[in-house]
Amino acid sequence: MSIRIVSLNCWGGRVHEPLLEFLRNVDADILCLQEMYSAPPDVPSSLILNYNFSTKSPLVHPHLFSEIQAMLWDYQAFFYPAAQGHLNDSITTTHKVRYGLATFIRNSLPIIGEEVRFVYGTYRSAAFGNPPLPRNAHCVRLWRHDTNKPLVVAHMHGLWLPNKKGDTPERKSQATALADLVRSVMQQNDDIIVCGDFNVLPTSVTFDILANLGLRDLVVTRGYTDTRTSYYKKNPRYADYMLASGGLQVLNFDVPTEPEVSDHRPLVLDCM
Repeated sequence: MSIRIVSLNCWGGRVHEPLLEFLRNVDADILCLQEMYSAPPDVPSSLILNYNFSTKSPLVHPHLFSEIQAMLWDYQAFFYPAAQGHLNDSITTTHKVRYGLATFIRNSLPIIGEEVRFVYGTYRSAAFGNPPLPRNAHCVRLWRHDTNKPLVVAHMHGLWLPNKKGDTPERKSQATALADLVRSVMQQNDDIIVCGDFNVLPTSVTFDILANLGLRDLVVTRGYTDTRTSYYKKNPRYADYMLASGGLQVLNFDVPTEPEVSDHRPLVLDCM
């Protein structure tokens, strides 16, 4: 049997109904989701980001995690916030929400190890503030009954800087922290997948650091030159990556252009 891993920056649910439909139908065994929100029940269902009060821009969905959790009832669901801040429903009213990563894992896949840690900064509780925001990563070790062996899956939402995706000391440190996280969860001879919106270029030292874990990139090496959708108007077009260890047999890997459910494309891996 094969296993399907999907990584996607959900863009805060701005493309809301198509996103939910995609996640409902993609039939993933493991969903690694970045740019997720969670909020108390009394917070409105859609809010304005960045204090620009522009109702013309797509609205963030602060209950995105709980909406997906209710829809995917047969999955183990995890939300890990990197920051807490405020979004607006008008010029005068703000609501406290949390921003971070979510991971959804089929109930049929036992979790036998897990860790979450910050790869840049620390939890920011007072306000989102100016970028760069803190960044965390989540790593799980699962048991696959079909292969009778473990699988380690990690994902992160990498450091974002305005108009800058080149390497910086912070990004190198982030990559080292991500690799250290994987090492802390994995055991010898485990199969490994690392994915997410890294916010780096294909030439980044990030990939040299992850190569020390025996990981190979699947995006650039398979000829993909764009992981963004028409909602994103700028260049460069790289942001999202998925890497796999050599013991995994890749049956299919795709970065589909349709449906457009975010300003990022999903990464979809089927492997043995």
